[in-house]
Amino acid sequence: MTDTHEPTDEPRTDGGEVSREEASFVEYGIEDKPPIGESIFLGIQHYLTMIGATVAIPLILAGLMEMPPAETARLVGTFFVVSGVATLAQTTIGNRYPIVQGGTFALLAPAIAIIVAHGGPWEATILQLQGAIIAAAAIQVVLGYSGLLGKLKYYLSPVVIAPVIVLIGLSLIDVGDVTRVDQNWWLLGLTLLLIILFSQYLDQYSRYAKLFPVLLGIATAWIVAGIMTALGVYTEASHAETGYVDTALVTEAPIVQPIVPFQWGIPEFTLAFAIGIFAGVVASMVESIGDYYAVARISGLGAPSEKRINHGIGMEGLGNIFAGIMGTGNGSTSYGENIGAIGITGVASRYVVQIGAIVMLIVGFLGPFGALIVSIPSPIVGALYIAMFGQIAAVGLSNLKFVDLDASRNVFIIGIALFLGLALPNYFANFESPGDFQAIAEGAAVIGPVLGQQVVSDTIFVIGSTTMAVGGLIAFILDNTVSGTREERGLAQWEQLSEDESEFQTVFERMRSDEPAAVDRAD
Repeated sequence: MTDTHEPTDEPRTDGGEVSREEASFVEYGIEDKPPIGESIFLGIQHYLTMIGATVAIPLILAGLMEMPPAETARLVGTFFVVSGVATLAQTTIGNRYPIVQGGTFALLAPAIAIIVAHGGPWEATILQLQGAIIAAAAIQVVLGYSGLLGKLKYYLSPVVIAPVIVLIGLSLIDVGDVTRVDQNWWLLGLTLLLIILFSQYLDQYSRYAKLFPVLLGIATAWIVAGIMTALGVYTEASHAETGYVDTALVTEAPIVQPIVPFQWGIPEFTLAFAIGIFAGVVASMVESIGDYYAVARISGLGAPSEKRINHGIGMEGLGNIFAGIMGTGNGSTSYGENIGAIGITGVASRYVVQIGAIVMLIVGFLGPFGALIVSIPSPIVGALYIAMFGQIAAVGLSNLKFVDLDASRNVFIIGIALFLGLALPNYFANFESPGDFQAIAEGAAVIGPVLGQQVVSDTIFVIGSTTMAVGGLIAFILDNTVSGTREERGLAQWEQLSEDESEFQTVFERMRSDEPAAVDRAD
């Protein structure tokens, strides 16, 4: 095993440097490269943690657009391909964090609004989605690479970041895979118990249990569900979505499915749709910045520099443009799930995530693999959510160690951000579509004519439906307007732990810095 405490990662004591205190559990650090065979399984494990969202989003979109089954399968495969390419780009020339990129729920609400508003056949609707995503993503690229978004770093204290990360962890607390009425608690409990057993109890006895707790937990529970299906205990009639493993999905899937740019046609652009999608992009950027802080902290790195944030958001914009070109009908953003996996497994290797991305890129073209993933029973996915997102919420809370919790302003801001971050999305959940909210907004006193405009109401609906966006915006406004010292807010301590701008080097800067050494060796 590669030593995770090489000279570049040693604890540092001078101002502005990084402490590895929080990374004492890390098995593989960000620069480490485990053996290739081990890396493949570790990479697949990282991706398995976000399978639920990667499959759910295209299935939701395909269902609403009434796409045929064959095209739906190709849409799922497209999500895998886009995720693989976007992850490779982000980990190589983006922010270079070990963080997976994939479809985002932040763009789901405006996408649904576009589908409902367009009302046409799926062949035409998906072209509108593609055009809106490309247009909105172009603005995201400008915000990132121009350096504008990175400036927010100086206004983001732990009082803001902690609620955002906590809300990322709690955002799926009421997801159907966990809270459905007909939940198979036995299978969900078995999966969760196995993950806990491997990661918390057997990890000290077996290196494989420590490195692969999620993969082992999923595989074991999946096999059990398969056996129960074979024995006739789980049938399609009784446990269609709560334990039944549909092997026919795999046998009937095409071996290779074509996934190419503009596979559905040339994107079409409508201004109102693009603005609606951009509201989702804003929510996605807030979430991503929280993810950057979370993955840095859980990997034992300093808080991200302005330069790293800019490159991360800019690359996510390019990933969204690529998603629009490939035709996912959604975008690409940082995934909190694999951050939770880092916390459970201690595997924070960028190399491992890149290997996983390559695997996903390849299997995206293989129909049977996509069908196999779709066959994972809902309770198993629900157990994954509990383990992964619970870990993320705890990471968010750990940021409060830098904050003076005896200061009433901090307690007030954190409390109201968390409460409204959970409450407001529940309010917006009462509306079946953005159009329903628009009808209510039009009746508002005095400002009704403004709120009733589709662009305004859609923007409010999308941001208000996103927990981390609501909590983050509230905490950001209050923390930067309510009187408080830098020490109380945790900024003074955080600055000491933040990485310097010079510590983050893009891949191109690294290549240039290596050129003289290469010339010297040649001489």
